[in-house]
Amino acid sequence: MTKLQSVNYQQLTWPLIIGLIIWLSAPFRPAGLSLLAWHMLALFVGTIIGCITQPLPIAGVAIIGLTLGVLLGVTSMTDAMAGFGDNTVWMIAMAYFLSRGFVKTGLGRRVALVFVKLFGKKTLGLAYALIGVDLVTSPATPSNTARAGGIVFPIIESLAKAYGSDPQNGTQRKVGSFLIMSAFHGNIATSGLFMTAMAPNLVAVALAQAMQIHITWMDWLLAALLPGLICLISVPAIIYWLYPPEIKDTPNAHAWAANELEQMGAMTLAEKLMGGIFMLALFLWISASLTGLDATLVAFIAVTLLLLTGVLSVDDLLHENGAWNTLVWFSILIFMAGKLNSLGFIPWLSQTMGQALQGISWLWVLAALMLVYFYSHYLFAGATAHVSAMYGAFLGVAISAGAPPMLAALLLGFDGAIFSSTTHYANGPASIMFGSGYITQSEWWRLNLCLGGFYLLVWGVGGTLWMKLLGYW
Repeated sequence: MTKLQSVNYQQLTWPLIIGLIIWLSAPFRPAGLSLLAWHMLALFVGTIIGCITQPLPIAGVAIIGLTLGVLLGVTSMTDAMAGFGDNTVWMIAMAYFLSRGFVKTGLGRRVALVFVKLFGKKTLGLAYALIGVDLVTSPATPSNTARAGGIVFPIIESLAKAYGSDPQNGTQRKVGSFLIMSAFHGNIATSGLFMTAMAPNLVAVALAQAMQIHITWMDWLLAALLPGLICLISVPAIIYWLYPPEIKDTPNAHAWAANELEQMGAMTLAEKLMGGIFMLALFLWISASLTGLDATLVAFIAVTLLLLTGVLSVDDLLHENGAWNTLVWFSILIFMAGKLNSLGFIPWLSQTMGQALQGISWLWVLAALMLVYFYSHYLFAGATAHVSAMYGAFLGVAISAGAPPMLAALLLGFDGAIFSSTTHYANGPASIMFGSGYITQSEWWRLNLCLGGFYLLVWGVGGTLWMKLLGYW
Protein backbone atom coordinates (compact mmCIF):
# COMPACT_ATOMS: atom_id res chain seq x y z
CA MET A 1 0.00 0.00 0.00
CA THR A 2 1.40 3.38 -1.02
CA LYS A 3 1.86 5.77 1.87
CA LEU A 4 1.12 9.48 1.66
CA GLN A 5 4.15 11.75 1.56
CA SER A 6 4.81 13.68 4.74
CA VAL A 7 3.72 17.33 4.79
CA ASN A 8 4.35 19.43 7.89
CA TYR A 9 1.11 21.41 7.87
CA GLN A 10 2.04 23.19 11.09
CA GLN A 11 4.94 24.83 9.29
CA LEU A 12 2.48 26.27 6.76
CA THR A 13 0.93 28.44 9.46
CA TRP A 14 3.41 31.32 9.46
CA PRO A 15 3.76 31.66 5.67
CA LEU A 16 -0.02 31.75 5.29
CA ILE A 17 -0.65 34.15 8.19
CA ILE A 18 2.07 36.65 7.26
CA GLY A 19 1.29 36.47 3.54
CA LEU A 20 -2.41 36.99 4.26
CA ILE A 21 -1.77 39.93 6.59
CA ILE A 22 0.30 41.70 3.93
CA TRP A 23 -2.28 40.87 1.24
CA LEU A 24 -5.23 42.20 3.28
CA SER A 25 -3.35 45.35 4.31
CA ALA A 26 -3.33 46.51 0.67
CA PRO A 27 -5.70 49.45 1.41
CA PHE A 28 -3.01 50.85 3.71
CA ARG A 29 -0.12 50.41 1.28
CA PRO A 30 2.19 53.39 0.63
CA ALA A 31 1.12 55.90 -1.99
CA GLY A 32 2.66 55.21 -5.37
CA LEU A 33 2.62 51.43 -5.02
CA SER A 34 0.21 49.55 -7.29
CA LEU A 35 -2.15 46.91 -5.93
CA LEU A 36 -0.39 44.24 -8.03
CA ALA A 37 3.00 45.20 -6.58
CA TRP A 38 1.62 44.89 -3.05
CA HIS A 39 0.02 41.53 -3.74
CA MET A 40 3.25 40.26 -5.30
CA LEU A 41 5.06 41.37 -2.14
CA ALA A 42 2.60 39.32 -0.06
CA LEU A 43 3.19 36.24 -2.22
CA PHE A 44 6.97 36.70 -2.24
CA VAL A 45 7.24 37.18 1.54
CA GLY A 46 4.94 34.21 2.18
CA THR A 47 6.98 32.03 -0.18
CA ILE A 48 10.29 33.05 1.40
CA ILE A 49 8.98 32.31 4.89
CA GLY A 50 7.78 28.96 3.58
CA CYS A 51 11.30 28.31 2.29
CA ILE A 52 12.53 28.92 5.84
CA THR A 53 9.91 26.88 7.75
CA GLN A 54 9.85 24.21 4.97
CA PRO A 55 6.49 22.43 5.28
CA LEU A 56 7.69 20.90 2.00
CA PRO A 57 11.11 20.98 0.31
CA ILE A 58 11.90 24.39 -1.13
CA ALA A 59 10.86 23.46 -4.69
CA GLY A 60 7.42 22.42 -3.44
CA VAL A 61 6.98 25.68 -1.55
CA ALA A 62 7.97 27.65 -4.67
CA ILE A 63 5.45 25.76 -6.84
CA ILE A 64 2.66 26.55 -4.36
CA GLY A 65 3.63 30.24 -4.37
CA LEU A 66 3.65 30.36 -8.17
CA THR A 67 0.30 28.59 -8.41
CA LEU A 68 -1.32 31.02 -5.98
CA GLY A 69 0.13 33.95 -7.91
CA VAL A 70 -1.56 32.83 -11.13
CA LEU A 71 -4.83 31.78 -9.46
CA LEU A 72 -5.13 35.11 -7.66
CA GLY A 73 -4.43 37.09 -10.82
CA VAL A 74 -1.14 38.61 -9.68
CA THR A 75 0.58 37.29 -12.80
CA SER A 76 -0.27 35.36 -15.93
CA MET A 77 0.75 31.78 -16.61
CA THR A 78 2.76 32.93 -19.63
CA ASP A 79 4.79 35.37 -17.53
CA ALA A 80 5.27 32.77 -14.82
CA MET A 81 6.63 30.20 -17.26
CA ALA A 82 9.03 32.76 -18.74
CA GLY A 83 11.06 32.48 -15.54
CA PHE A 84 12.10 28.95 -16.53
CA GLY A 85 13.94 30.36 -19.53
CA ASP A 86 16.39 32.40 -17.49
CA ASN A 87 20.02 31.85 -18.55
CA THR A 88 21.34 31.83 -14.99
CA VAL A 89 18.84 29.16 -13.96
CA TRP A 90 20.06 26.79 -16.65
CA MET A 91 23.69 27.56 -15.89
CA ILE A 92 23.14 26.24 -12.37
CA ALA A 93 21.52 23.06 -13.71
CA MET A 94 24.37 22.44 -16.16
CA ALA A 95 26.96 23.05 -13.44
CA TYR A 96 25.22 20.46 -11.25
CA PHE A 97 25.49 17.96 -14.10
CA LEU A 98 29.16 18.83 -14.52
CA SER A 99 29.82 18.29 -10.83
CA ARG A 100 28.12 14.88 -10.99
CA GLY A 101 30.95 13.79 -13.24
CA PHE A 102 33.47 14.39 -10.44
CA VAL A 103 31.63 11.97 -8.17
CA LYS A 104 30.69 9.37 -10.78
CA THR A 105 34.18 9.02 -12.24
CA GLY A 106 35.92 9.13 -8.85
CA LEU A 107 38.05 12.08 -9.98
CA GLY A 108 36.98 14.15 -6.97
CA ARG A 109 38.18 11.48 -4.52
CA ARG A 110 41.42 10.97 -6.46
CA VAL A 111 42.19 14.69 -6.36
CA ALA A 112 41.52 14.70 -2.60
CA LEU A 113 43.87 11.78 -1.99
CA VAL A 114 46.62 13.36 -4.11
CA PHE A 115 46.40 16.55 -2.06
CA VAL A 116 46.57 14.59 1.21
CA LYS A 117 49.57 12.61 -0.08
CA LEU A 118 51.43 15.80 -1.07
CA PHE A 119 50.65 18.04 1.92
CA GLY A 120 49.61 15.74 4.73
CA LYS A 121 52.76 15.38 6.84
CA LYS A 122 51.52 17.97 9.37
CA THR A 123 47.98 18.44 10.66
CA LEU A 124 48.00 22.03 9.39
CA GLY A 125 49.16 20.72 6.02
CA LEU A 126 46.23 18.30 5.99
CA ALA A 127 43.86 21.25 6.49
CA TYR A 128 45.37 23.06 3.50
CA ALA A 129 45.18 19.85 1.46
CA LEU A 130 41.45 19.49 2.15
CA ILE A 131 40.86 23.14 1.29
CA GLY A 132 42.84 22.63 -1.91
CA VAL A 133 40.41 19.89 -2.93
CA ASP A 134 37.49 22.25 -2.37
CA LEU A 135 39.28 24.98 -4.32
CA VAL A 136 39.91 22.76 -7.35
CA THR A 137 36.36 21.41 -7.56
CA SER A 138 34.40 24.55 -6.59
CA PRO A 139 34.32 26.39 -9.97
CA ALA A 140 32.10 23.68 -11.46
CA THR A 141 30.23 22.58 -8.33
CA PRO A 142 27.38 24.98 -7.50
CA SER A 143 26.43 22.84 -4.52
CA ASN A 144 28.87 23.64 -1.72
CA THR A 145 27.01 20.95 0.24
CA ALA A 146 27.99 18.36 -2.38
CA ARG A 147 31.64 19.40 -2.14
CA ALA A 148 31.66 19.35 1.64
CA GLY A 149 29.58 16.21 2.12
CA GLY A 150 30.41 14.18 -0.96
CA ILE A 151 34.13 14.75 -1.40
CA VAL A 152 35.81 16.40 1.60
CA PHE A 153 33.95 15.04 4.65
CA PRO A 154 34.51 11.32 3.89
CA ILE A 155 38.25 12.00 3.65
CA ILE A 156 38.21 13.85 7.01
CA GLU A 157 36.35 11.00 8.67
CA SER A 158 38.81 8.41 7.38
CA LEU A 159 41.82 10.47 8.47
CA ALA A 160 40.36 11.22 11.90
CA LYS A 161 39.59 7.56 12.59
CA ALA A 162 43.09 6.61 11.42
CA TYR A 163 44.50 8.83 14.19
CA GLY A 164 42.04 7.66 16.85
CA SER A 165 40.07 10.90 16.75
CA ASP A 166 36.45 10.00 17.38
CA PRO A 167 33.70 12.00 19.16
CA GLN A 168 32.22 8.72 20.41
CA ASN A 169 35.37 8.20 22.47
CA GLY A 170 35.85 11.83 23.50
CA THR A 171 39.01 12.08 21.37
CA GLN A 172 37.65 14.46 18.74
CA ARG A 173 40.23 17.16 19.53
CA LYS A 174 43.14 14.99 18.38
CA VAL A 175 42.75 15.98 14.74
CA GLY A 176 39.09 15.68 13.78
CA SER A 177 37.73 18.92 15.27
CA PHE A 178 40.47 21.03 13.71
CA LEU A 179 40.08 19.43 10.27
CA ILE A 180 36.29 19.82 10.35
CA MET A 181 36.46 23.51 11.23
CA SER A 182 39.22 24.21 8.69
CA ALA A 183 37.42 22.42 5.88
CA PHE A 184 34.17 24.23 6.67
CA HIS A 185 35.83 27.63 6.48
CA GLY A 186 37.72 26.65 3.36
CA ASN A 187 34.33 25.89 1.85
CA ILE A 188 33.14 29.40 2.78
CA ALA A 189 36.16 30.99 1.06
CA THR A 190 35.76 28.97 -2.14
CA SER A 191 32.01 29.66 -2.14
CA GLY A 192 32.79 33.38 -2.27
CA LEU A 193 35.67 33.05 -4.72
CA PHE A 194 33.78 31.67 -7.73
CA MET A 195 30.40 32.77 -9.06
CA THR A 196 29.55 29.14 -9.83
CA ALA A 197 30.69 27.76 -6.46
CA MET A 198 27.24 27.91 -4.86
CA ALA A 199 23.70 28.50 -6.09
CA PRO A 200 22.99 31.62 -3.95
CA ASN A 201 25.79 33.46 -5.82
CA LEU A 202 23.86 32.96 -9.03
CA VAL A 203 20.65 34.12 -7.34
CA ALA A 204 22.49 37.36 -6.52
CA VAL A 205 23.81 37.67 -10.08
CA ALA A 206 20.31 37.23 -11.51
CA LEU A 207 18.82 39.79 -9.10
CA ALA A 208 21.59 42.26 -9.95
CA GLN A 209 20.96 41.72 -13.65
CA ALA A 210 17.31 42.64 -13.11
CA MET A 211 18.66 46.03 -11.98
CA GLN A 212 20.81 46.32 -15.11
CA ILE A 213 24.04 45.35 -13.31
CA HIS A 214 25.76 42.68 -15.40
CA ILE A 215 28.33 40.56 -13.57
CA THR A 216 30.34 38.09 -15.63
CA TRP A 217 32.07 34.98 -14.32
CA MET A 218 35.43 36.74 -14.67
CA ASP A 219 34.16 39.97 -13.04
CA TRP A 220 33.24 37.99 -9.95
CA LEU A 221 36.52 36.04 -9.87
CA LEU A 222 38.75 39.11 -10.19
CA ALA A 223 36.82 40.99 -7.50
CA ALA A 224 36.93 38.00 -5.13
CA LEU A 225 40.49 36.94 -5.90
CA LEU A 226 42.43 38.92 -3.28
CA PRO A 227 40.02 38.57 -0.31
CA GLY A 228 39.40 34.94 -1.24
CA LEU A 229 43.11 34.05 -1.34
CA ILE A 230 43.77 35.93 1.92
CA CYS A 231 41.10 33.81 3.61
CA LEU A 232 42.25 30.54 2.06
CA ILE A 233 45.80 31.16 3.25
CA SER A 234 45.22 32.73 6.66
CA VAL A 235 42.07 31.12 8.10
CA PRO A 236 43.51 27.60 8.68
CA ALA A 237 46.42 29.22 10.55
CA ILE A 238 43.98 31.33 12.61
CA ILE A 239 41.96 28.22 13.50
CA TYR A 240 45.20 26.39 14.34
CA TRP A 241 45.96 29.19 16.82
CA LEU A 242 42.43 29.51 18.27
CA TYR A 243 41.52 25.81 18.24
CA PRO A 244 44.72 23.75 17.98
CA PRO A 245 44.68 19.99 17.35
CA GLU A 246 46.28 17.75 19.94
CA ILE A 247 48.23 15.89 17.24
CA LYS A 248 50.46 18.26 15.29
CA ASP A 249 52.29 15.76 13.06
CA THR A 250 50.53 13.28 10.77
CA PRO A 251 53.29 11.37 8.93
CA ASN A 252 51.01 8.36 8.39
CA ALA A 253 48.57 10.41 6.33
CA HIS A 254 50.94 10.26 3.36
CA ALA A 255 51.09 6.47 3.52
CA TRP A 256 47.31 6.19 4.01
CA ALA A 257 46.60 8.34 0.96
CA ALA A 258 49.19 6.49 -1.11
CA ASN A 259 47.57 3.18 -0.17
CA GLU A 260 44.10 4.48 -1.08
CA LEU A 261 45.39 5.74 -4.44
CA GLU A 262 47.03 2.37 -5.09
CA GLN A 263 43.71 0.65 -4.46
CA MET A 264 42.02 3.04 -6.91
CA GLY A 265 44.54 2.08 -9.58
CA ALA A 266 45.60 4.17 -12.57
CA MET A 267 43.42 7.01 -13.78
CA THR A 268 40.61 5.70 -15.92
CA LEU A 269 39.71 7.13 -19.31
CA ALA A 270 36.51 8.53 -17.76
CA GLU A 271 38.54 10.45 -15.17
CA LYS A 272 40.89 11.83 -17.82
CA LEU A 273 37.98 12.96 -19.98
CA MET A 274 36.25 14.51 -16.97
CA GLY A 275 39.42 16.40 -16.04
CA GLY A 276 39.99 17.61 -19.60
CA ILE A 277 36.42 18.82 -20.08
CA PHE A 278 36.49 20.57 -16.69
CA MET A 279 39.70 22.39 -17.63
CA LEU A 280 38.17 23.39 -20.97
CA ALA A 281 35.11 24.83 -19.19
CA LEU A 282 37.35 26.80 -16.83
CA PHE A 283 39.36 28.16 -19.75
CA LEU A 284 36.24 29.22 -21.64
CA TRP A 285 34.75 30.90 -18.56
CA ILE A 286 37.97 32.81 -17.93
CA SER A 287 38.43 33.83 -21.57
CA ALA A 288 34.79 34.83 -22.16
CA SER A 289 35.80 38.44 -22.86
CA LEU A 290 37.93 37.18 -25.78
CA THR A 291 35.72 34.38 -27.11
CA GLY A 292 32.39 36.12 -26.53
CA LEU A 293 30.90 32.85 -25.25
CA ASP A 294 28.11 33.20 -22.73
CA ALA A 295 28.86 31.51 -19.37
CA THR A 296 25.68 29.43 -19.62
CA LEU A 297 26.64 28.28 -23.13
CA VAL A 298 30.04 27.17 -21.79
CA ALA A 299 28.28 25.03 -19.17
CA PHE A 300 26.07 23.52 -21.91
CA ILE A 301 29.17 22.80 -24.03
CA ALA A 302 30.82 20.98 -21.11
CA VAL A 303 27.75 18.83 -20.40
CA THR A 304 27.35 18.08 -24.12
CA LEU A 305 30.94 16.84 -24.25
CA LEU A 306 30.38 14.69 -21.16
CA LEU A 307 27.39 13.09 -22.88
CA LEU A 308 29.15 12.62 -26.23
CA THR A 309 32.18 11.00 -24.58
CA GLY A 310 30.04 8.74 -22.42
CA VAL A 311 31.31 10.14 -19.12
CA LEU A 312 27.70 10.91 -18.24
CA SER A 313 24.52 9.29 -19.52
CA VAL A 314 21.12 10.86 -20.00
CA ASP A 315 20.01 8.79 -16.99
CA ASP A 316 22.70 10.47 -14.90
CA LEU A 317 21.22 13.84 -15.83
CA LEU A 318 17.65 12.73 -15.14
CA HIS A 319 18.64 11.40 -11.72
CA GLU A 320 20.55 14.53 -10.69
CA ASN A 321 17.83 15.64 -8.28
CA GLY A 322 19.77 18.68 -7.08
CA ALA A 323 19.81 20.19 -10.57
CA TRP A 324 16.09 19.78 -11.24
CA ASN A 325 15.15 20.83 -7.72
CA THR A 326 17.22 24.00 -8.09
CA LEU A 327 15.83 24.64 -11.56
CA VAL A 328 12.29 24.72 -10.15
CA TRP A 329 12.71 26.85 -7.03
CA PHE A 330 15.36 29.15 -8.53
CA SER A 331 13.22 29.92 -11.59
CA ILE A 332 10.18 30.75 -9.47
CA LEU A 333 11.97 32.86 -6.85
CA ILE A 334 13.87 34.81 -9.51
CA PHE A 335 10.61 35.37 -11.38
CA MET A 336 8.92 36.69 -8.22
CA ALA A 337 11.86 38.93 -7.36
CA GLY A 338 11.90 40.25 -10.92
CA LYS A 339 8.18 40.97 -10.73
CA LEU A 340 8.71 42.98 -7.56
CA ASN A 341 11.13 45.09 -9.57
CA SER A 342 9.04 45.45 -12.72
CA LEU A 343 5.85 46.18 -10.78
CA GLY A 344 7.61 49.00 -8.98
CA PHE A 345 8.15 47.75 -5.43
CA ILE A 346 11.97 47.68 -5.50
CA PRO A 347 12.21 51.10 -7.24
CA TRP A 348 9.77 52.53 -4.68
CA LEU A 349 11.74 51.07 -1.76
CA SER A 350 15.03 52.33 -3.21
CA GLN A 351 13.68 55.83 -3.77
CA THR A 352 12.09 56.00 -0.31
CA MET A 353 15.24 54.80 1.44
CA GLY A 354 17.40 57.07 -0.72
CA GLN A 355 15.41 60.11 0.39
CA ALA A 356 15.59 59.02 4.03
CA LEU A 357 19.37 58.54 3.79
CA GLN A 358 20.14 61.86 2.11
CA GLY A 359 23.23 63.45 3.58
CA ILE A 360 24.69 60.14 4.78
CA SER A 361 27.76 58.89 2.92
CA TRP A 362 27.06 55.85 0.76
CA LEU A 363 30.09 54.16 2.33
CA TRP A 364 28.41 54.16 5.74
CA VAL A 365 25.12 53.02 4.24
CA LEU A 366 26.80 50.15 2.40
CA ALA A 367 28.75 49.16 5.52
CA ALA A 368 25.55 49.13 7.59
CA LEU A 369 23.75 47.06 4.96
CA MET A 370 26.57 44.52 4.91
CA LEU A 371 26.52 44.20 8.70
CA VAL A 372 22.74 43.81 8.87
CA TYR A 373 22.75 41.36 5.96
CA PHE A 374 25.53 39.33 7.60
CA TYR A 375 24.18 39.10 11.14
CA SER A 376 20.57 38.60 10.09
CA HIS A 377 21.68 35.17 8.90
CA TYR A 378 21.25 33.99 12.49
CA LEU A 379 17.54 34.01 11.58
CA PHE A 380 17.94 31.86 8.45
CA ALA A 381 18.58 28.15 7.95
CA GLY A 382 20.30 28.29 4.57
CA ALA A 383 21.66 30.92 2.21
CA THR A 384 19.16 30.59 -0.64
CA ALA A 385 16.12 31.96 1.18
CA HIS A 386 18.22 34.71 2.77
CA VAL A 387 19.68 35.93 -0.53
CA SER A 388 16.32 35.70 -2.27
CA ALA A 389 14.61 37.66 0.49
CA MET A 390 17.07 40.48 1.12
CA TYR A 391 19.68 40.86 -1.62
CA GLY A 392 17.55 42.74 -4.15
CA ALA A 393 16.10 45.16 -1.60
CA PHE A 394 19.48 45.85 0.02
CA LEU A 395 21.13 46.38 -3.37
CA GLY A 396 18.40 48.84 -4.32
CA VAL A 397 18.89 50.78 -1.09
CA ALA A 398 22.69 50.87 -1.55
CA ILE A 399 22.38 52.22 -5.09
CA SER A 400 19.79 54.81 -4.05
CA ALA A 401 22.22 56.02 -1.38
CA GLY A 402 24.81 56.63 -4.11
CA ALA A 403 26.92 53.47 -3.86
CA PRO A 404 28.61 52.39 -7.13
CA PRO A 405 26.30 49.66 -8.51
CA MET A 406 28.99 47.06 -9.33
CA LEU A 407 30.71 47.51 -5.97
CA ALA A 408 27.45 47.17 -4.04
CA ALA A 409 26.30 44.17 -6.09
CA LEU A 410 29.56 42.27 -5.55
CA LEU A 411 30.03 43.12 -1.87
CA LEU A 412 26.50 41.98 -1.04
CA GLY A 413 27.12 38.93 -3.24
CA PHE A 414 30.22 38.03 -1.23
CA ASP A 415 28.25 38.62 1.97
CA GLY A 416 25.97 35.80 0.83
CA ALA A 417 28.91 33.40 1.11
CA ILE A 418 30.59 34.64 4.28
CA PHE A 419 27.43 34.96 6.40
CA SER A 420 27.43 31.17 6.61
CA SER A 421 30.15 31.60 9.24
CA THR A 422 27.49 32.13 11.89
CA THR A 423 25.50 29.12 13.09
CA HIS A 424 25.55 25.36 12.87
CA TYR A 425 22.41 25.55 10.71
CA ALA A 426 23.70 28.36 8.46
CA ASN A 427 23.94 26.20 5.32
CA GLY A 428 24.29 22.61 4.11
CA PRO A 429 28.04 22.26 4.81
CA ALA A 430 27.50 23.60 8.36
CA SER A 431 24.85 20.97 9.01
CA ILE A 432 27.08 18.19 7.71
CA MET A 433 30.25 19.27 9.51
CA PHE A 434 28.57 20.15 12.82
CA GLY A 435 26.35 17.06 12.66
CA SER A 436 29.42 14.82 12.75
CA GLY A 437 29.77 15.60 16.46
CA TYR A 438 33.40 16.73 16.38
CA ILE A 439 32.61 20.26 17.57
CA THR A 440 30.21 21.40 20.28
CA GLN A 441 27.65 24.11 19.59
CA SER A 442 29.33 26.59 21.93
CA GLU A 443 32.71 26.02 20.25
CA TRP A 444 31.13 26.40 16.80
CA TRP A 445 29.47 29.70 17.66
CA ARG A 446 32.53 31.09 19.48
CA LEU A 447 34.97 30.35 16.68
CA ASN A 448 32.60 31.53 13.98
CA LEU A 449 31.93 34.77 15.84
CA CYS A 450 35.65 35.55 15.73
CA LEU A 451 36.09 34.48 12.12
CA GLY A 452 32.93 36.30 11.02
CA GLY A 453 34.45 39.61 12.10
CA PHE A 454 37.62 38.73 10.21
CA TYR A 455 35.61 37.99 7.04
CA LEU A 456 33.77 41.30 7.22
CA LEU A 457 37.09 43.13 7.37
CA VAL A 458 38.73 41.14 4.57
CA TRP A 459 35.77 40.94 2.18
CA GLY A 460 34.12 44.23 3.13
CA VAL A 461 36.98 46.67 3.70
CA GLY A 462 39.66 44.78 1.76
CA GLY A 463 37.28 43.93 -1.06
CA THR A 464 36.22 47.57 -1.41
CA LEU A 465 39.82 48.78 -1.68
CA TRP A 466 40.74 45.93 -4.04
CA MET A 467 37.85 46.73 -6.38
CA LYS A 468 38.94 50.37 -6.39
CA LEU A 469 42.32 49.24 -7.70
CA LEU A 470 40.57 47.09 -10.31
CA GLY A 471 38.55 50.09 -11.46
CA TYR A 472 35.17 48.59 -10.54
CA TRP A 473 34.16 51.92 -9.01
